[in-house]
Amino acid sequence: MDDCLFCKIVSGDVPASKIYEDENSLAFLDISPVNPGHALLIPKEHYKNIYDTPDELLANIAPKIKKIALAVKEAVNADGINIGMNNDPAAGQIVFHTHIHIIPRFEGDGHNPWSSKKYEEGEMAEIAEKIRAHCNQGEL
Repeated sequence: MDDCLFCKIVSGDVPASKIYEDENSLAFLDISPVNPGHALLIPKEHYKNIYDTPDELLANIAPKIKKIALAVKEAVNADGINIGMNNDPAAGQIVFHTHIHIIPRFEGDGHNPWSSKKYEEGEMAEIAEKIRAHCNQGEL
């Protein structure tokens, strides 16, 4: 995609601090990190988000998430790692090219990733049933 920042990084038109690369994927440091060592893993081929990324490519990337997470954790002496993926603007997606965040975490770093809510009476069962119905429709 001509206007995609991550495609421009893959092509070499935009510089990046690359930390891993193979024939299908590329990992580089985020320019606005949550913590030092915050990395992004992307497929080299353009896909908007998880919904249109082929299953085979996601399966290919999964072991690389682990490899890079371990490397980041060791390199920056992190206490933990968050793995995340923002899909759609409501979830915080800014660059519309599939990417996985690998974020080193440190005790007391002040980044609390999620707040939590309570389900209303019966709401959990109702939502679980709706999700199961969609999973069983072959849409996935």
